[in-house]
Amino acid sequence: MAERNKAMVFLFLCCVGIMVIPFIASCGKNGTAPANSNIQMQVINLSPDLQPVNLFVSYIQQNTVAFSYPTPSGYFTLKNIDTPVQIRSFYTNVSTTNFISLNTPLKNNYKYTLFVTGLRADSSITSIFAIDTAATPTVGRGKIRFVNASPRSGAFDITVNGTKAFTNQGYKNISNFIEVPPGNYDFRILPTGSGTVLADMPGTVILDGKVYTLYCRGIVGGADSVAFAGGILNNR
Repeated sequence: MAERNKAMVFLFLCCVGIMVIPFIASCGKNGTAPANSNIQMQVINLSPDLQPVNLFVSYIQQNTVAFSYPTPSGYFTLKNIDTPVQIRSFYTNVSTTNFISLNTPLKNNYKYTLFVTGLRADSSITSIFAIDTAATPTVGRGKIRFVNASPRSGAFDITVNGTKAFTNQGYKNISNFIEVPPGNYDFRILPTGSGTVLADMPGTVILDGKVYTLYCRGIVGGADSVAFAGGILNNR
């Protein structure tokens, strides 16, 4: 009888183990960000007709305030770290489907910028997903790159204090970083091969050891909400 009781206990424990182990495994896959993940993201809604949007990561909403055109959100720490990364309308009467869905893996201690661009009117809503974690600039230098987020506008050249720094930057392109000495700069955006200045950003300050992203938005020749313009982000 004792041997039979031992066998029954053994079988019971085996059954419990079979049920508990998958439960534990599933808990490890719920996407909740561990304390040491420190994944940061910012969202910039650059679509003039999309209206405010929300960010979902692993199907969990990450923001409490909607992302509105054309204001950068600034960095915030993600509550979840598993894909997909999704952009949905803030207004359910506008759309209940995802405008954007990405499965790009997210890495611990990295920073990201999600540019939302294109036009809802012609179903061209799209994204530019930039990794903002870059190597530290050389001592006595800052770093800068360029992102073309202007739909329908072709490629651009960018000059820095009159010297061409980025050339033939097509739509959705993310350039490599370049290093420049700290100081005040005049950044100008021009159509590739043209001398026509589309956007001028004089007095832009680049600091020692900092990393920046210069970008453009809107449509060349557009007015009001779709007017072409440039902007700059401090990534570090």
